[in-house]
Amino acid sequence: MIALVSSELYRALTIRSSRISIVGFGVLGMLFGALNIDAWGLLAGMGAFGLAVMIVAQHHQHRTVVLLYLARPQRVLVLVGQVVTSVVVALGFAAISGVTVVARGEASRYQDILTVVPIIAVFAAANAAVVRRPTWLFLGYAGWFVFVEGLVARFEAPLPFSAFLGGGTGDQRSLLIAAAWTALACTAAAVAVRRDLPSD
Repeated sequence: MIALVSSELYRALTIRSSRISIVGFGVLGMLFGALNIDAWGLLAGMGAFGLAVMIVAQHHQHRTVVLLYLARPQRVLVLVGQVVTSVVVALGFAAISGVTVVARGEASRYQDILTVVPIIAVFAAANAAVVRRPTWLFLGYAGWFVFVEGLVARFEAPLPFSAFLGGGTGDQRSLLIAAAWTALACTAAAVAVRRDLPSD
């Protein structure tokens, strides 16, 4: 497991697009944290979601997943390693990008966001294992966030992103709902990871 997490971390930090995303989101997060804490919280959550999706889905996108599963045939353990890597990268990104929030004296809000970021990362990684295509996942959840959670439910229903937003403010009930959605996504991922890989 340690070797898998180490290799996934190495891959995440050495691929140019990943490095650019992490540094870009980090600098933007520091700027947002200095100007508006809510904007930083939203960016930290979105960044954690995006980074976690890319860590898992890049193997499918770059067609290296076959080699990964040949080297490590226990797919659920591979998924667990990718989830752990996603949490480490997302938490590191959020912690560094929020230094300006701590400098402003908002340590409690910083801590609330850092509590929900690992849950978001696990949720995103599990969803990426099910969908496998990052573009489809991003577009699908962007539509879900705007139309279902925003327009229909007005961010008040116990849906995933509403729970993440509530958890970022320190609401314990929202954290429990977010954890339940994440557990559901992990269950789906554990089943979906055994699917056949596309031959194209």
